[in-house]
Amino acid sequence: MASENEKNTPKKNPLGNLTGGKGKKPRFNFYWIYGLLALVFLGINFMNFGEQSKKVEWTQLEKMLKDQDVKKIILVNKDVAEIYLKADKLKEDKYKDLPKSTSSFGQENAQYYYNVASPDYFMNQVQAAQKGSDNPVTVQSETRHNWGAEVLGWILPIILLIGVWYFIMRMMSRGGGGAGGQIFNIGKSTAQVYDKDTSIHITFKDVAGLEEAKTEVVEIVDFLKSPEKYTRLGGKIPKGILLVGPPGTGKTLLAKSVAGEAGVPFFSLSGSDFVEMFVGVGASRVRDLFKKAKEKAPSIIFIDEIDAIGRARGKNPMTGSNDERENTLNQLLTEMDGFVPNSGVIVIAATNRADILDKALLRAGRFDRQIFVELPDLEERKEIFKVHMRPLKLSKAVDLEFLAKQTPGFSGADIANVCNEAALVAARKAHKSINRQDFMDSIDRIIGGLEKKNKIISPREKEVVAHHEAGHATVSWLLEYAHPLVKVTIVPRGKSLGAAWYLPEERQITTYNQMFDEMCAALGGRAAEEVIFGEVSTGALNDLEKVTKQAYAMVAYYGLSEKVGNLSYYDSTGQQEYSFGKPFSEKTNEIIDQEISTIVEKAYEKTKQILRENRDGLVALAKKLLEKEVIFNDDLVEIFGPRKWGDPLSVKQHLDEGKKHKKLSPEQEITELDGLVETDDFENDLSDDVSDPDDHSELIKE
Repeated sequence: MASENEKNTPKKNPLGNLTGGKGKKPRFNFYWIYGLLALVFLGINFMNFGEQSKKVEWTQLEKMLKDQDVKKIILVNKDVAEIYLKADKLKEDKYKDLPKSTSSFGQENAQYYYNVASPDYFMNQVQAAQKGSDNPVTVQSETRHNWGAEVLGWILPIILLIGVWYFIMRMMSRGGGGAGGQIFNIGKSTAQVYDKDTSIHITFKDVAGLEEAKTEVVEIVDFLKSPEKYTRLGGKIPKGILLVGPPGTGKTLLAKSVAGEAGVPFFSLSGSDFVEMFVGVGASRVRDLFKKAKEKAPSIIFIDEIDAIGRARGKNPMTGSNDERENTLNQLLTEMDGFVPNSGVIVIAATNRADILDKALLRAGRFDRQIFVELPDLEERKEIFKVHMRPLKLSKAVDLEFLAKQTPGFSGADIANVCNEAALVAARKAHKSINRQDFMDSIDRIIGGLEKKNKIISPREKEVVAHHEAGHATVSWLLEYAHPLVKVTIVPRGKSLGAAWYLPEERQITTYNQMFDEMCAALGGRAAEEVIFGEVSTGALNDLEKVTKQAYAMVAYYGLSEKVGNLSYYDSTGQQEYSFGKPFSEKTNEIIDQEISTIVEKAYEKTKQILRENRDGLVALAKKLLEKEVIFNDDLVEIFGPRKWGDPLSVKQHLDEGKKHKKLSPEQEITELDGLVETDDFENDLSDDVSDPDDHSELIKE
């Protein structure tokens, strides 16, 4: 009797594959048969089962004919003459190199062959060589067909065409990826499925700074874990959740954390995965996606960038109102509204442009909830820094609160980039750990670009840039509502020849006086050039663009103009971009233009007046900037005195804090706080972008 181990030991079959036990048999594939036939076919054509015939020249053949060694000559296809020798002659010494066997597989082999140019001339030569012979050999003609080569000549091009066609179609259909990668599965869903075998190890602990958004989705996770808690009271879970917010705020990460917490099958795909060159594929993939999700319910479907297919119908000016994208949207609307009650399938979508989505997609019964994922505030930025600093080797001098204050307007993705860039900076400098200065350098690198200390700048241009930046610093320091300046540099960085960093107040609403003072600070550089040099340059391009947009928003959006009144022409739906006309008349347009010009000129005149009254301080600040190239707010305190309205950042305090952990040299103190964020508070209501540094790339050369 066989032992227990022998029973469980896998055995090998004659082909060497494991069978028995827990091993799986190899799956049969028709391609094996095709490959075997191809090998046999090539073997028949290219393998020589007999001995190789030797080529003979005419002089040798002529001697063989005269010596009567030739048994017969066969002219094959009027091209090659096969020479067969007599058996008794093969035993002679002159033919000792020839093989003794005269047959192979029952067929007689020729010992020699001769290439014939002209059949008639060859026959005459053979007859002439045997003249006077008692038993002359006659040339026999024979026609032979190489069936293998002829069949291969017909089949090979066909196989090649079929192979090329199959390869092209396979590559075209592979764009869908996943199950839709095959040509016959082009209508299948391309979603990546994460289940128990391929679980997502992201939980709510990995998502920092989104406490309010997490509170909204906790209920979804609770429903997926214990649906009876809600169904026994007659409640219905929301069918869909729409995550809305600026790029990089963590919408996709939040959706992954929901899947990781719930532990249910998670179907992840992008809105562009439904778009295909074939008609009807998008709608077919939507049907297949929801079919698979229902089979694995409870489950989650996550559609990233849903605006790719969810744009409002009939608003596409290029393709009209009945295109493939709209058919896909119609099928998505049908699937979401056609759920069986409490089927356990929840749709989560993310977008940056909720204003352009179709209204039918946002109604109750489809996307019931909209969760706004905003840019993080101060406390949330601290939590995000903690998450991304876990794998980093930090020095004790790194202060989370200090870094959070230097990154207003940064998203979670931006903070992750800051941490990664700081690690790269520290590695580049061969530091044993990442210190605070590495983080400051990374913030400067991300906002302003790479320093270009070797950029050639004429003394005249450098003087203009210094007074330009000193003008910004002076006006922002002397105005109540302007952002307090932290650092000014005339070291070229990116496309700019100089830059100023501010620490803006994080406020949610802005008054007229606040916006007006910010405009004055932005015009301080251009006004300083006119006050000092009596002329202006092209270096204020970025300032003028910022001021013009801000003045237009004050007049046309916020209703801060007396002549226009309490009117707003801002379109929150985003549909105005498809319109060729303006939402106001030509007369109103003229009034808006006049009001914008009036506000900007009023701010410019006020800025010049401030600089004229403080000309000595402006010149002293520009001189110090030319000497140091980088100055901080302590230098402004030395020239203009303390700021009347308070200074949220004290360089001396942070330097003293740094000295507790390490001893700083005077040169290190100058660069210790090198790099703070320059933002424009105007974007707090309409966008969350961080303003670019002042662009002086077009200064006039003299």
